Amino acid sequence: MKSQFQSKEHIVAWDPWSYIKDHLRYHHSKDMAKTGAQASPVVVFSMFMLFIVLFFSLVVSDNGKEVEILLSFKSSIYDPSGFLSNWDSSATFCQWHGVTCNKNLSHVDKLDLSAKNLTGKLVSSSIFHLPFIQTLNISNNQFYGEIPEDIFSSSSSSLRFLNLSNNNFTGQIPSGSIPGLEVLDLSNNMLSGKIPPEIGSFYSLKFLDLGGNVLVGEIPVSLTNITSLQFLTLASNQLVGPIPHGLSKMKSLEWIYVGYNNLSGQIPEEIGMLTSLNHLDLVYNNLTGEIPSSLGNLSDLQYLFLYQNKLTGSIPDSIFGLKKLVSLDLSDNSLSGEISELVIHLQNLEILHLFGNIFTGKIPKALTSLPRLQVLQLWSNRLSGEIPESLGRNNNLTILDLSTNNLTGRIPDGLCSSGWLFKLILFSNSLEGAIPKNLSTCTSLQRVRLHNNRLSGELSSEFTKLSLVYFLDVSNNDLSGNIGDQEWDMPALEMLSLAGNRFSGRLPNSFGSQKIEDLDLSGNGFSGTIPRSFGSLTELMQFSLSGNKLIGEIPEQLSSCKKLVSLDLSHNQLSGQIPSGFAEMPVLSQLDLSDNQLSGEVPPQLGKMESLIQVNVSHNHLHGNLPSTGAFLAINSSAVSGNDLCGGAETSGLAPCKKVKNLNWWFYVACSLVALVLLAFAAFVFIFIRKRNNLELKRVENEDGIWELQFFDSNVSKSVTIDDITLSAKQVNGICRGNKSSANDFQFVVKEMNDVNSIPSSFWSEIKQLGKLQHPNLVNLIGTCRSDKNAYLVYEYIKGKLLSEILHELTWERRRKIAMGIAKALKFLHSYCSPSIIVGDMSPERVIVDGKDEPRLRLSLPGLLSTENKAFISSAYVAPETRESKDMSEKSDIYGFGLILIELLTGKSPADAEFGDQHQSMVEWARYCYSDCHLDMWVDPMIRPGHASDVNHNQIVETLNLALHCTAGDPTARPSATDVSKTLQSAFRITSCVSTLKLSSV
Repeated sequence: MKSQFQSKEHIVAWDPWSYIKDHLRYHHSKDMAKTGAQASPVVVFSMFMLFIVLFFSLVVSDNGKEVEILLSFKSSIYDPSGFLSNWDSSATFCQWHGVTCNKNLSHVDKLDLSAKNLTGKLVSSSIFHLPFIQTLNISNNQFYGEIPEDIFSSSSSSLRFLNLSNNNFTGQIPSGSIPGLEVLDLSNNMLSGKIPPEIGSFYSLKFLDLGGNVLVGEIPVSLTNITSLQFLTLASNQLVGPIPHGLSKMKSLEWIYVGYNNLSGQIPEEIGMLTSLNHLDLVYNNLTGEIPSSLGNLSDLQYLFLYQNKLTGSIPDSIFGLKKLVSLDLSDNSLSGEISELVIHLQNLEILHLFGNIFTGKIPKALTSLPRLQVLQLWSNRLSGEIPESLGRNNNLTILDLSTNNLTGRIPDGLCSSGWLFKLILFSNSLEGAIPKNLSTCTSLQRVRLHNNRLSGELSSEFTKLSLVYFLDVSNNDLSGNIGDQEWDMPALEMLSLAGNRFSGRLPNSFGSQKIEDLDLSGNGFSGTIPRSFGSLTELMQFSLSGNKLIGEIPEQLSSCKKLVSLDLSHNQLSGQIPSGFAEMPVLSQLDLSDNQLSGEVPPQLGKMESLIQVNVSHNHLHGNLPSTGAFLAINSSAVSGNDLCGGAETSGLAPCKKVKNLNWWFYVACSLVALVLLAFAAFVFIFIRKRNNLELKRVENEDGIWELQFFDSNVSKSVTIDDITLSAKQVNGICRGNKSSANDFQFVVKEMNDVNSIPSSFWSEIKQLGKLQHPNLVNLIGTCRSDKNAYLVYEYIKGKLLSEILHELTWERRRKIAMGIAKALKFLHSYCSPSIIVGDMSPERVIVDGKDEPRLRLSLPGLLSTENKAFISSAYVAPETRESKDMSEKSDIYGFGLILIELLTGKSPADAEFGDQHQSMVEWARYCYSDCHLDMWVDPMIRPGHASDVNHNQIVETLNLALHCTAGDPTARPSATDVSKTLQSAFRITSCVSTLKLSSV
């Protein structure tokens, strides 16, 4: 007996239960032979003690095996946070971090290593073989490689819970099954291939999540054999084909989420047999046909999401019998007919999204009787009639968007009765009457868009004191009154448009906000002078007062608005001279002073403005020489007509300026008296001409040949020579990525153009226009030089790093600043350049972040000329329509910017292997995350709320919301750069809102 306990290896191979049976049989027969009676107490005690010894021997044996497995797992992975530091002999394994033992503290029952920053590959002889394990959770780590192929064939039969989600696993889902497994979560990895048909042999599963991978093929019919399944998620993959009709067998299903795939066909009628269903989500597929009326049988359904499909027909009346519905979203389909008054039965409804369809008829009055209704979005339909008078009085409205319909009548008085309404969007209807008094006291309002209606009356004094409103657009109505006599106290205001109304009287001195970026007061009857106080609006970027009756001089103080990009004072009665201080505005791009009574000369300094692209001074009383530089060099004749100007440029159509002849004797006297002044003026002219000549195309020669050299910055022309450029070019072979050089302490970057002979002459005229662009968020092109054999572009040197290199190191505050800077650059290029400038390759590789965290966008070259631009078409950041047509547009830039936003938020790149070969996969993944994942599941760990003090949950959600609009598959559904900039700014100022909502009209 003793020899059988000498080694652990021997015990493991020994069958103890056979030995006990034989031992008992031996002693029992021996005792009976001696006494002919029952076994003695001594024998019974002896046998009991032997059983105890053998039992503990088995425990020691199994414990040794479990310890060996755990330590082997620890040695095979990387643990940068040291979570597994106490996995050693200093503590019993039941006290190790993440390990939970059963009640007897003898075996590992649960292993939870989720979100511990672990990384490495899993091997087949790993933790899955712990003999008594029931719960195994290694989710939210960085494990990679393929899942062991024997995981479902050799794992412990005791396993009930297995979570491998939110890692970087690749390859296919292994075949096999664990019949007793109840929870299987493989979501948010990079798993590919088809869902194996063996999935149907997991007979005990209650929870199955395969979402957020790159799975292909059809949903296997065998899946419907799992009749115990309660939760099913296959969303955000690349699945095709129909939804299996056999789902009707899965009577226990409470949750179905198969959105963000390419499923086709009709919604199966059989889904109506799943009477336990609570959540049905089939969004972003290609489902066709009508909504089955059988869905009305789902009496426990709370969430029905069918948006972004190709569904037709009307909403079945049976849907309005789902009395437990909390959220109904049928938006972005082709549904038609009227919205039934039966909606009154949805008394628990909180969110109703029916926008983006072709519904007709009136808005149901029944909606006013839904006490829990918070969000109502019916925009972009063909609804008519009046807005129900009682809407809002018995609801709990926070967001109301009825824009772009055919609604008439008045705005109801009780929309803000809940006291929580923060977004009111009613634009592009035919609404009339005054703005209700109750809205004037709705202190929760933040975003108000009432433009393009027929509203009349005045803005009440209360309305101009709504402290949270940051966006107010009431343009193109019939509003009137003297707003200059009212006190404006709107400290959050960033965008204000009163354009196209009948407001009169003087302009207000202030709107109570120093944050205003867009101010449009055009097309009214304002009189008096322009307040000098407008010069204190230091954030102002767009300002229009055109089409009023303003008089007096243009205040010089406006030149203090250093961020002003567009200034329109046309069609007024302004007099005096054009302020010379305008030339000191660093980003002024558009200036319209036409149809006024301005006099004097056009300040020559305006011709030196590198940022100025469009200028119109027509129909004034200006005289003298028109500047022949800058924006005036190629000005259209219509932009200078109606004056007494001269200049002689072919494009302007002006006559050449005549020299003064037959000077009178008093002129000579005057000249002698002001000799010093003339000398100073001569010096100025000399400097000016020299500076102008420095910007003109020059032909220079060096040892490499004859070059055509042109600079767009006079300071650069003094510092950089052709030898500096060619020497810099020779330092690196090809210089395809640029080369930093220094000449007279001036740093610049040289970029060589490939295949010079194939460059058309039009390229150089287009590149010249790029050289004129000046914006704080652009990398400025400062010069070109070319010969018969070589051509170079000279850029300013930006000391910083590419966004792609530092993105993961950035705080949320820095990411916000970068996102805003890029958005401002796009807004400038798309809205203020004529024609608009397309970036083309909108990727982090084109964004340099300088030492002040300002992003500097490097523009693509005109046309598809360089190897770089040809490669762009295959870039992961290219819009789908550009990939097919090879044509770039403003909307393709917006798509790329949307991807950058997603990258800033998630830390992931569209080129990551986890998104497969299809460019849109990251977008689909982001839509999936936005709709159904907790924020911690998708946001970059560096900026997770709670991990950093500057992070705001709602800002992140709203920013992703905008990113998803920017990356819409339909280019026409993407917002403009101007709207992107406005929406992004407002998103960064949100402090509390319903974070799970989708944006309405941007």
